[in-house]
Amino acid sequence: MTYHFSKTLTMPFVEAIAHVTKALADKGFGVLTTIDVQATLKKKLDVEFRPYTILGACNPQFAYKALQSEDKIGVMLPCNVILQDKGDGQVEVSAVDPLSSMKAVENPALGEVAASVTALLKDVIESL
Repeated sequence: MTYHFSKTLTMPFVEAIAHVTKALADKGFGVLTTIDVQATLKKKLDVEFRPYTILGACNPQFAYKALQSEDKIGVMLPCNVILQDKGDGQVEVSAVDPLSSMKAVENPALGEVAASVTALLKDVIESL
């Protein structure tokens, strides 16, 4: 079982970030954090790296249900969605599979929430 869903887009990287952010919002996800990995690696390690951004996406209703089911599940929130420049105008977008990432937590109520969030994230990726 893979731990992510991916799709490749043909568009400029910055445009892809806006496109993915809107697709997430359309499914009830907000972006809580945006990490520019390329800029961070340049600043901290003085290395060159391809454009790579991590969006920390959160659906408040499902986050609330998850936190009610499992008080330490916050260590796995928010759901990460990454965009990485693959060259030639191609941007790969990948989202975490919550079912895979939360598999180790043996809590049936949490499994139901993870299944719902998985379905939504799959819809986001497929809609791009």
